[in-house]
Amino acid sequence: MRRSRLVTLAVSLAASIGVTLGAAVPVQAAPSDRYVALGDSYASGVGADSYTSESGACQRSTNAYPALYNTNVKPASYKSVACSGATTTDVVNSQLSALTSTTTLVSVTIGGNDVGFTSIMSTCVLQGETQCVAAVQAAENKARAELPAKLATVYNGIRSRAPSARVVVVGYPVFYQLGTVCVGLSANSRAKINEGINLVDDITRTAATSAGFTFADVRSIFVGHQLCSYGEKWLHALNFVNLGVSYHPTAAGQSGGYYPVFRSAAG
Repeated sequence: MRRSRLVTLAVSLAASIGVTLGAAVPVQAAPSDRYVALGDSYASGVGADSYTSESGACQRSTNAYPALYNTNVKPASYKSVACSGATTTDVVNSQLSALTSTTTLVSVTIGGNDVGFTSIMSTCVLQGETQCVAAVQAAENKARAELPAKLATVYNGIRSRAPSARVVVVGYPVFYQLGTVCVGLSANSRAKINEGINLVDDITRTAATSAGFTFADVRSIFVGHQLCSYGEKWLHALNFVNLGVSYHPTAAGQSGGYYPVFRSAAG
C-alpha cells in the first residue's frame, strides 16, 4: 500500500512539475498581424540612417518606427511604403495600393508636407523672424482650411481598402524646447514654429478620432529631447552638409520616442 502511495505521489509530483515548467516557458504564439506602414519622411525614417537599398529616394530606414515594430514584434507580414517628401495626395495615389482586405494593422504619419514644413524652415533659417512668423501663419491658415479634408480622404481610403485593420495615426514632435538659452532662431520664431506643429497635430488628432482611428501623440515623450533642450537631442538641427535630415528624428528619436508610442497604440 505504501509503495503504491509513493508511486502515486511521484507520478502526481512529476505531473505537477511538468505543468509548472510548461507554464513557466511561454508558448510562442504565431504572429497574426499583417502590417503596412504609410506616410512621409518621419515614417520612412529620414535622419535615422541605415536606409534600405530598395527604398531609393524614399529613404526607408531600418531604424524607423515601423521597421522597429517589425523587428521586435514580428508580425506575420510587414510592408513599408512610406516615402520622404510624401503628401496626402501621394499616399492616396501611390501608397494605399499596398493595403488589402487582409491587412490588420496600418500606421500613417502624414500632413506636414501638405502645409510646407520644409519651405517654412528654410524661410525661418534664411530670412529672419518677420518672414518666419509670416510663413508659419500662412501655413496655419492653410492647415485649418485644407488639411482636415485631405486627411479625411486618406483615412477614408485606408478604411475602404483595409476595412478590418487597426489604424494608428502617428503625429509629429514639437521641435523646440522653449525658455532655454539657444543660438540660432529667435525665441519668437521658435515659439511660432512650435505653435504651427501643435496645430497640425491637433487637426490630425481630430481627423483621426473622427475616422475611428487611434492617434499616437509623440509630443510629450520628446520633451527634454528637443532642439534647445539640455537632454540628448532626438531631432537633427539644421545640417548644412546634409540638409535633408534637418529637423527629422535621429535613430534615438525613432527608437526612444516614436517606437514606444506607436507600440503602445498598436496594441
